[in-house]
Amino acid sequence: MRILGIDPGLQTTGFGIIDADGPRLSYIASGTIKTSAVAAGDLPARLKIIFDGVREVCARYQPQCAAVEIVFVNVNPQSTLLLGQARGAAITGLVAGDLPVAEYTALQMKKAIVGNGHAKKEQVQHMVQRLLNLPGEPGKDAADALGLAIMHAHASVSFAAMSRSTTLQRRQHAQFKGSRTY
Repeated sequence: MRILGIDPGLQTTGFGIIDADGPRLSYIASGTIKTSAVAAGDLPARLKIIFDGVREVCARYQPQCAAVEIVFVNVNPQSTLLLGQARGAAITGLVAGDLPVAEYTALQMKKAIVGNGHAKKEQVQHMVQRLLNLPGEPGKDAADALGLAIMHAHASVSFAAMSRSTTLQRRQHAQFKGSRTY
């Protein structure tokens, strides 16, 4: 399965693509989509760059699914709203290509990759390098995106195993007797 990880950002959006074959992971590509060529106040143009960049990555590498980081609430509400819009542009680019999208928090990704939900970006870079056997550390945004893809590869295996081992059956939670619920 080919997985695309996206670390959304208004100035720099990271992407990372891996192939997952059971527990074996293979690095395919990673990089960033930068919006610095456009004026900082031109939000629609920046969102278009993110959307077009994600669509180009999808067209070039043909992923089968995607994992995107969930935005956390910053101290500055305006920054949170802008980041949310960048994330929306990236997700729209993914679903426009009919990709299923999974969402994870940075805390979940860091916990899965480093073992500590409050790990520093440098620790994520180092672990991604080791997990994918890369010759050097990827950039911070690309490392986060690769971390999301790695986490999704492991999570999807776990979810598939759980779905095979149990069947969901409808249960009745209450009984009605004389217009009373028990």
